Amino acid sequence: MPVTTSPEAPIPVRQVVGMISGWVDRLGAVWIEGQVVQLNRPANSATDFLTLRDKLADVSVQLTCPRAVVDSLPTPLVNGAQIVVHGKPSVYPNRGSLSLQVREIRLVGEGELLARLERRRQLLAAEGLFALELKRPLPFLPLQVGLVTAKDSAAERDVVENARRRWPGVTFATRYAAMQGPSAATQVIEALGALDRDPGVDVIVIARGGGSVEDLLPFSDEALIRAVHAATTPVVSAIGHEPDSPLLDLVADLRASTPTDAAKRVVPDVAEEAQRVAQVRERMRRHVAGLVTREQQRLDDLRGRPVMADPRGELVHRREEVDALRGRGRRVLGHVLDRAEDDLEHRLARVRALSPLATLNRGYAVLSDADGTLLSSVGAVRPGQSLTIRVADGRITAEVAGVEEIPLPPTTPEEIDDGQD
Repeated sequence: MPVTTSPEAPIPVRQVVGMISGWVDRLGAVWIEGQVVQLNRPANSATDFLTLRDKLADVSVQLTCPRAVVDSLPTPLVNGAQIVVHGKPSVYPNRGSLSLQVREIRLVGEGELLARLERRRQLLAAEGLFALELKRPLPFLPLQVGLVTAKDSAAERDVVENARRRWPGVTFATRYAAMQGPSAATQVIEALGALDRDPGVDVIVIARGGGSVEDLLPFSDEALIRAVHAATTPVVSAIGHEPDSPLLDLVADLRASTPTDAAKRVVPDVAEEAQRVAQVRERMRRHVAGLVTREQQRLDDLRGRPVMADPRGELVHRREEVDALRGRGRRVLGHVLDRAEDDLEHRLARVRALSPLATLNRGYAVLSDADGTLLSSVGAVRPGQSLTIRVADGRITAEVAGVEEIPLPPTTPEEIDDGQD
């Protein structure tokens, strides 16, 4: 029943929340349909939290669901899935927020389709087909671009016109294929294989405009995904618009958000490259000019030194040093020669003093017999014997007329004592 309130008699928040909770409880369990826009599965929790949004209006509601209910679905629940849930609305008292306590979930229409695609994505990812280390870099400037698209399509015009606007010399090898329908995947695989076998093609672009999930199903075909994975030429995926994400985007070497974006990513902009070249040339010119300026400054510094201003001055100084050293050397050598000459004269005098000729010059003589035997005693001479007398300036031959023995003077203390006695 209505509650009477006034500024003088307000009711507390807890009472209002309790009244709202009571009114919501009267609604009972309901079936509602919407699109999952946020799925939160906290770790170590038995409850999952979802946000369900109306497809036609900007209205959403929070769902609280036991994890066992989500895990019981035949395919994993993903964002974007269209579902029907059976649950009971309730108000959380502490926050006064409305949520739906889910009891059952059913996938319908597009939601079930997205769930199957998610299952396929998980299986292919487990095989490593989407690994980042397998992505090949695109050539900087491809000589020829391979294009797989529908004939006379807007995607073809977007790729070709934008690419040629950026780089007029780019060429295309185009292979047409159905971009939707049951035969689309087969035709795209055949076109991809033909371009991959062409040695003149440097990169391959697979392009089509946007569409519904059903229209883009061929680009999540497992056979096409494996064909792109096995291709030796880099592949660019340009399928749909920014929100579209077929599995081809994951296996391709590069994902472009639109065909126009693919054209921008495949070939460089000639104007931008010309500007970069001009900037590089300007940097090189400044660098060379700076180098020349620094070297010229070094040359000016060298030329400004005194030795460069008057080279002969240093030579004169060095010549004076050489002359001084030469005079000093001559003086030292003269002193050395003088001392050597004096020493030589002293040694020569000593040698001359010790020579037998010096003794002979003082009046002494050397006596020898006919055989050349030197005689030092009268006992070795007999009268009539022929002798040779060696004097300072020659030899004298003589015959002994007589011999007289002269006693020798005492030389030892004992002999001197005997002589005195």
